[in-house]
Amino acid sequence: MAATRKKNKAGRRILALGAGLATVGALVAAMPAGASQDRAADAGYGNGKGWGRMVDVQLLSFNDLHGNLEPPTGSSGRLTQLNEDGTTKTIEGVGGVEYLATHLRQARQGNRYSITAAAGDMIGASPLVSGLFHDEPTVEALNKLKLDVTSVGNHEFDEGGRELARLQNGGCHPVEGCYEEGRTFSGAHFPYLAANVTDEKTGRPMLDPYYIWERDGIKIGFIGVTLEGTADIVNADGIKGLKFGDEVETINKYAKVLERKGVKSIVALLHEGGMPASGAYNYDCDTPGAGAGISGPIVDIAKNVTPQVDALVTGHTHQSYACTIPDPSGKPRTVTSAASFGRLYTDTTLTYDRRTKDIVRTAVASANHVVTRDVTPAKDMTDLISRYKTLSAPVANRAVGHISADIENPLPDPKKPFADVERPAGNLIADAQLEAMAPADKGGAQLALMNPGGIRMPLTYAQSGGEGDGVVTYAEAYAVQPFTNMMTTVDLTGAQLITTLQQQVSGANLAAPKYLQVSKGFTYTLDTTKTGADRIVVDSVKLNGEAIDPAKTYRVAMNEFLAAGSDGFPVLKEHKNKLVGASDLDVLVAYMTAHSSASAPLAPPALGRITIVK
Repeated sequence: MAATRKKNKAGRRILALGAGLATVGALVAAMPAGASQDRAADAGYGNGKGWGRMVDVQLLSFNDLHGNLEPPTGSSGRLTQLNEDGTTKTIEGVGGVEYLATHLRQARQGNRYSITAAAGDMIGASPLVSGLFHDEPTVEALNKLKLDVTSVGNHEFDEGGRELARLQNGGCHPVEGCYEEGRTFSGAHFPYLAANVTDEKTGRPMLDPYYIWERDGIKIGFIGVTLEGTADIVNADGIKGLKFGDEVETINKYAKVLERKGVKSIVALLHEGGMPASGAYNYDCDTPGAGAGISGPIVDIAKNVTPQVDALVTGHTHQSYACTIPDPSGKPRTVTSAASFGRLYTDTTLTYDRRTKDIVRTAVASANHVVTRDVTPAKDMTDLISRYKTLSAPVANRAVGHISADIENPLPDPKKPFADVERPAGNLIADAQLEAMAPADKGGAQLALMNPGGIRMPLTYAQSGGEGDGVVTYAEAYAVQPFTNMMTTVDLTGAQLITTLQQQVSGANLAAPKYLQVSKGFTYTLDTTKTGADRIVVDSVKLNGEAIDPAKTYRVAMNEFLAAGSDGFPVLKEHKNKLVGASDLDVLVAYMTAHSSASAPLAPPALGRITIVK
């Protein structure tokens, strides 16, 4: 049994709860049956599968599951495939943990050495069947998937460090208790790694910084980090006392630690990523030519991470790629990401040299594979989902509205770089927030702003739950707005509003713009021929057809996450006269109920609030 299966949870406790950091040990597995025959067959280089000098180790990986146990719907359940002739086609109906489990189990067959790893955001922003139970169902599913190790992502901190500690170590929820009589949550059977998340007072990692996988003398080390900017995109109250360090410095530091322990084969699990030139899952981002390749934060990180690291498994951007990016010595190194929501998994072959104890880089091969639904779903996962759906049914199945067609929330597409600037789901949410906060006793809001990352799913007309086409249930609304952020109405000057729009495309958001969704009546022009803050055409910013006056004060509705200046909008925390209202989820549900019925369903909101100049 590998070290990850050990239930020695004291070694994985968070320092904030008073437990010290313990290094994860490793146990050597017993020699497989028939090993003596395999040793002879694999003498020298052999076939790379067993006891010769060169041994193939399979690394299965995925990222950004976000508690999507059930098959994701709409655009969240699609992929783009690149055909040989250069055209693309859409693959419908992918993902779902029942199918991911089957694909992973089939992929492991015939591989003596197989590791399953993840690059963060396994939980958080989850649909109701997991989120209602504080993501205990997803952790249980990952245990059944035989996940060996994962890094933390920013969403692992959605409910704070103490809750992450409970998910790692087990125990019932401190407020809600256990969800089933006689059943206590056992916690994760795999380590969460957080090498660059440290206690501000002691400087020590809050979770294990690395993990050593060992079988038959083969040792592979894993270092797990989240993006340095995590503090800017999570609730500040939950991470008090924690510091998020530089990704490169941290990985390089622990690579040296692992090498001192005799571990020369190293994989970094990094919750930060990039944008390939194509949104197709099978795009070859090593193809030469203009417009080819990959961009974004992962490029500079990969170019500076020590050559001691043999591969990087990444996430956060929800993109799919299997690229090579040169390390500081100029040597190609594999960098992968498997999109999001369990739609893909990556299969990487790491060829291990027993003599040097290192990975042979030239022999590394990696590819993304689609989690199709044409395989037999894993019964243990079906049973797990069914159990939690039964528990959640009284809440989940309540109808809250009706829609006439899909209300989309398009994912970023490198081939359509501005398609996600204005989203139908974003317009719906912003309008709901404006209506809720417009009454004088709710703050008198004149417009609403919604952060795009807070919109997790589309509303899909046809659902698989059997409630009827066009019916929106509470569970579906929850999947769109799972954070339950409280709404606020605040004072902002016209100058601050204009600066807010400029911060969408400058400062912390220069490399990866975050386009706020705006309520009806608030309009402006985005000039994509320019760069940075200049992309916002200041004279175009209007409210109900009237130009925004920089000296005038406006009442603006937004969730508390934005009001705190998060997501790269520091100007928003300069607000005044804050009034707190209902949660964003309650606001959306109330709006859907008030504005739709079976005979008069709600149509997708029209676009056109943001004019794009290309």
